[in-house]
Amino acid sequence: MSYALYIGKNHSRAGHAWLAGYGDEPSSHWLEIVPAADHPGGATIEVGVGPEADMPGRRITVPQARHTLRHMRVSYSYYLGVPAPITNGGVNEAGVAVRDVWSTSRAELRGMTPKDQAGFNYSDLARTVLERATSARGAVELCARLIAEHGEVSYGGNSHIFADADEAWVMIQFSGGQGLWVAERLGADSIRASRPGYVLEVPVGEPEHSDFLYSPNFVSFAREQGWYDEGPFDANAIYGDGKGRWDGIQWIETEMQARAARPEKIGVEDMIWAVRTEKLTGDTAGYGQVVPLVRAADPALGMVWHAACGALAAPFSPVFMGQDTIPLEYGPHRFLTAGESHRFLDLRKAVSGGHDTVSLVPQMSETTVGAFQDCKRLMYLMQLLGVDAVAPVHHAFSVREAHLDSLTQAHLSVAEAAITSGNRAEAIAVLSAFSNSELTFALSLVRNLATGLSVQGTGFRSMDMLGALKCFEQTW
Repeated sequence: MSYALYIGKNHSRAGHAWLAGYGDEPSSHWLEIVPAADHPGGATIEVGVGPEADMPGRRITVPQARHTLRHMRVSYSYYLGVPAPITNGGVNEAGVAVRDVWSTSRAELRGMTPKDQAGFNYSDLARTVLERATSARGAVELCARLIAEHGEVSYGGNSHIFADADEAWVMIQFSGGQGLWVAERLGADSIRASRPGYVLEVPVGEPEHSDFLYSPNFVSFAREQGWYDEGPFDANAIYGDGKGRWDGIQWIETEMQARAARPEKIGVEDMIWAVRTEKLTGDTAGYGQVVPLVRAADPALGMVWHAACGALAAPFSPVFMGQDTIPLEYGPHRFLTAGESHRFLDLRKAVSGGHDTVSLVPQMSETTVGAFQDCKRLMYLMQLLGVDAVAPVHHAFSVREAHLDSLTQAHLSVAEAAITSGNRAEAIAVLSAFSNSELTFALSLVRNLATGLSVQGTGFRSMDMLGALKCFEQTW
């Protein structure tokens, strides 16, 4: 399902916009920094889904760009049979951020989706935007062109938010194999949540409207199906689930509007709260991400705030575009990685055991603990102990994050001055060391908190072994 939240810059204490959210899949999740790359003429990539997907299709090859941009993303290994590695969020060196969120299409569109559908899946689109787009509107135009040229494969309907320092666009891709899509612009005064992604009334009588873009058949197809005649064109009612803004969306948008109305407006702690609150975040959330949408003086200074699993049980740490490494603990591990249950870290199986018997995870990674798994342990302890466990954990996280925000701004200021004076490599080295140190400390904090909660839970563990699953009440 996933979750995204955009806050326009006029609501921001720092004067820049924000994009935040998480992925929501039954899978492992890991952080990646992907370098820029040049590709030879004729290079291709494989996109789409295969016959094993929940909504099946066929894989195709399409041309790769001659140059792809450096970017940070979270990857994972499973969702509805979509080929791994999959991604649904990140930011690139041009400052374009992406969040991918499910958005169900109406039943008739899902039913008419071809069984041999071919084209870009939702992850292919997100990844390609991270690799190629230099603006939010350019991301919409890129996706529109790829869909028109190569097609789009669906798992029932999807959406993205593409954002840069100036604006954001919500783009809905509808199921059905018709190449239907619509995009709405979000500006400096916008507050928008997606779960699911939605676009409501589209001014189809003003085809040159600056705040909306849509596929050439967007109106005509609805007329052909008898779903629209004249008057207001509500995209969600005509092509979507017809439910408009879900309860969770209404709740978080109202909460953020109230925070924006304060004299201090919205800061990083508010964005973290919106991704962490137990009303919205639980076991299904695979990570947390908060992106300050700034126009960095140097691409290396771009950053994200990253939490290793659902931020309910994971602290945020800064990760910078320029750094070359992250701790192995935050990379791929076998825990919850699809397919790893039948593989081995043993080359004898490669010789005698047939295909797909050797793990795809580096052996060195498995010598470390996994940040994702350790944060999951803390989450389950919190859920078993109940709401009384939430406050002390979140207090420990928030105290650290408040101090870390000041340190991060100081490091960015010093790094920018160093780059300006010609010491770019040294600035990147300092930012890398700072980020890796804080990511490592965050994991230590999680493990210490889990140890404390584990002691509290010793007395009643046996009673809960076979009991009903415990979790916090969520709005969605």
